[in-house]
Amino acid sequence: MTITADPEVGIPAFRTVTVIGQGNHPRFPRVLAELRGLCEAQGVEVRLGPEPGTDAEAFSPADVDLLITLGGDGTLLHGARLMARWHRPVLGINLGHLGFLTSIAPSEMAEHIPLLLRGEFWLDVRFTLEARVIERDGRAGPAYLALNDAVLHKGGLARVVRLSIHVGPDEQEVATFSSDGLIMATPTGSTAYSLSASGPIVVPSVECIVATPICPHTLVVRPLVLPSDTVVTVRSVSPTTELILTVDGQDGERLGPGERLVVQRGAASVPLVRFPGQHFFRTLRRKLSWSLEPGDGAR
Repeated sequence: MTITADPEVGIPAFRTVTVIGQGNHPRFPRVLAELRGLCEAQGVEVRLGPEPGTDAEAFSPADVDLLITLGGDGTLLHGARLMARWHRPVLGINLGHLGFLTSIAPSEMAEHIPLLLRGEFWLDVRFTLEARVIERDGRAGPAYLALNDAVLHKGGLARVVRLSIHVGPDEQEVATFSSDGLIMATPTGSTAYSLSASGPIVVPSVECIVATPICPHTLVVRPLVLPSDTVVTVRSVSPTTELILTVDGQDGERLGPGERLVVQRGAASVPLVRFPGQHFFRTLRRKLSWSLEPGDGAR
């Protein structure tokens, strides 16, 4: 999908851009100043959004034309989760280390921001997951939106948990196993925690849910790739074990005895800004050091 400038009046597709990031990052003020100069030179206003971890009650995502994140993947995840229900495009500028989800480095802004404001980009739309904790009496807790993953893991002492996985509305049992937890990932999240736990790398256009056990205590338990419309229910077979749900490494809650986790495809999606020539496999090569091309060093 490509958004273009208005051909009749010759103005950018975006009237304003909103920027969020870690204000205490040493590079943030300089990169923000350069970004502001590039945008204002094209008549586009730059606004500051809430920093990750701060109160965002006064922030109105409905008023955002385009969100730009200055930071790493964590900052982009925070921004994407803010904007997902409004389907606004998100551009990540990498101030971190790996920055797998971000699109450009600060050194590339002078080239790519004018392209962005002329509408010369495409949108890489990623789907999300919805995770809910169901209480013992059947009441559903709040819905958490995950762009990367919903992780059910143990809390407290270093001991294993025994989990059972069920799929579908009739909750067909798939497996019961002992492990340190379970990762339910989107294709976007397949290159995050799930990959570290030996899960598969999934091309983003393949719509699926990846269930990856964390350190399973039997070698026959392997990651499972499920259709994206599957409803997955996870229960603890060890009723005295305390479990914690963590969503995109940012939100979550504890699961008490008899409670269960239900994960399914979310209604929201996240459009990530990409530029001509950028594609998933080139990102894999560059970010994961797969046959580095000349001049393709990690940014």
